[in-house]
Amino acid sequence: MADTAPDDFVAWVSGAHGPLLRSAFLVTGSEALAEDLVQEAMIKVAARWSRLRAGNPTAYARTIIHRDHVSWWRRRREIPVADGLERPVAYDGDLVERRIVVRDAIALLTRRQRTVIVLRYFDDLTERETAEVMGVAIGTVKSQASAALRRLREHDGLDALRGGDA
Repeated sequence: MADTAPDDFVAWVSGAHGPLLRSAFLVTGSEALAEDLVQEAMIKVAARWSRLRAGNPTAYARTIIHRDHVSWWRRRREIPVADGLERPVAYDGDLVERRIVVRDAIALLTRRQRTVIVLRYFDDLTERETAEVMGVAIGTVKSQASAALRRLREHDGLDALRGGDA
């Protein structure tokens, strides 16, 4: 690749960065780790841009983010994300509080359940696309989604957002 990035790569980065960062944050619970994962994925996409530009570079980047996060998690085996969530410094109204409730509920899921929920319902991927990104069978995506949704239905904070009795 030349010293300057091609316009189509810059356009792709501009459109893909925000959604990839949101997904990475929801899966990891850490802004810093999410930024690192997205940056590494963007570097890997840039290195292969001539091959990826005609395909689906965003799917490739999601796969890289997922696999790098799994590698990171396996190396560290740290406490679950729910115990170490980063919190925004200032709350700005009801919308931010709703986002915190959703983020906290997602953080209570297992790593694999969280990834399935983020890819399926936040990134709007199909079961097949989710399975491809995660490198698992479609049945695994279905079972993890089912278990995660069951667990989320039991979360009091989400029930309150839906208007149910907490």
